[in-house]
Amino acid sequence: MAVNPDPKPGRWILPLVILGMIGFTYFFVRALPEASTETTLVTGQESTTTTGNGGTATTQPGNGNGNIDNATQQYLNQLNEIASELQVLETELVAVNEGFDADPREVEFNDAGDRMDVVAADTQALADRVRELEVPAGLESNHESMQIAIDLCATAATEAVEGLRSSDEGDLRRAAVSAFVSSAADFDTELQNAQSAAGA
Repeated sequence: MAVNPDPKPGRWILPLVILGMIGFTYFFVRALPEASTETTLVTGQESTTTTGNGGTATTQPGNGNGNIDNATQQYLNQLNEIASELQVLETELVAVNEGFDADPREVEFNDAGDRMDVVAADTQALADRVRELEVPAGLESNHESMQIAIDLCATAATEAVEGLRSSDEGDLRRAAVSAFVSSAADFDTELQNAQSAAGA
């Protein structure tokens, strides 16, 4: 009977398959187009370009050259000032409200009323300032949202005073103060949206 010189002829199949895969991969990779030497990474509100010589160039959004025109910048600056003043009024309103509710009471009725009157008047003045601003083109929708938010703050401040001086046990006053805080946060959010839209 003839003796098979290679009792396991199938053992050569796997190496041949591997060699075929290596060869296919080699020719496939060589056929791919060369990678670009310039890539652009978008990070938040700016784009960073890596050039072929290893340098980088950063482009800010806005008018195309990374700058905001003076009128838009002044508009945003005024809104930032208003936002800061609104934050001060919010802090005062919350402090008076909590002081009046404290046990023992830290802010007496007459003092609370006088201080809330000031907050209401000053908040209305801020709302009027926002209304008088000249809105740059493209930011009309953002401005309208900010106006709505700060008008709600002014209304809430007035309602807080009315709630304090009413026969209500405090629910109206507390709800009004909460509405003021929420609307002030909305104003800040809309201001950030306007800054992003302007490319700030």
